[in-house]
Amino acid sequence: MSNIDQAKEAVRDQVWRLLEREGAVPESSYGKIPGFYGAVATADRLAELDVWKRARMIKANPDWAQLPVRVRALQDGKLLYMAVPRMASPQPFYLLDPETLELPVEHAAEKRGAAQAARRVGVEDMRPIDVVICGSVAVNRSGARIGKGAGYSDLEVALLIEAGLVTDETVIVAPVHQLQVVDEEIPETEHDFSVDLIITPDEVIQCPRRRRLRGLVLNDLTAERIEAIPVLTELAATERPD
Repeated sequence: MSNIDQAKEAVRDQVWRLLEREGAVPESSYGKIPGFYGAVATADRLAELDVWKRARMIKANPDWAQLPVRVRALQDGKLLYMAVPRMASPQPFYLLDPETLELPVEHAAEKRGAAQAARRVGVEDMRPIDVVICGSVAVNRSGARIGKGAGYSDLEVALLIEAGLVTDETVIVAPVHQLQVVDEEIPETEHDFSVDLIITPDEVIQCPRRRRLRGLVLNDLTAERIEAIPVLTELAATERPD
């Protein structure tokens, strides 16, 4: 583990313990993207913003913490791309269209409901995304973020940037509990992206510094990582010389 990885893990540990100590999350939240109390109020606060009202295409992680935002997107008539957990499909996103869903939106926005009600799509069948909702363990007011360490959010965003679906016009949002907003510097690598907005139950934070990935760089990934994610395996095969 590198020094940066160790520093990130220290921040995660600090935030997870703080959230549990303050009763801001359910028990057994350590090690996860925290499904914090106040997530519904956070989704409501996000829905008041012009950037949300203008948005047509939303992309979100499948974490429990983002369920209220996914539900709100469908309630507001927006098209929702939801990542297939662990990107474990050649078509790594679900498309949820509130006009064609056969389940209540509260169920369709869950992992199990999406698997039942949504169509799986690959990047070639997707439209440009207006707002990305990313799960985070910790963020700071400059926009630096840390996930739970699995790296799927970074890969999803990199894949969408590579396909031209996440652009400079896309707004990246982190809905979090106030206790997840830390004052200290968060270490970053070239594989990390920053967020444009932090939304908590108490405030909206405009982040001054934008950091975007340059796209998907397969050479930076291990062979095991590529083999575990079908869409990356396919991309790697197309890039190999004959």
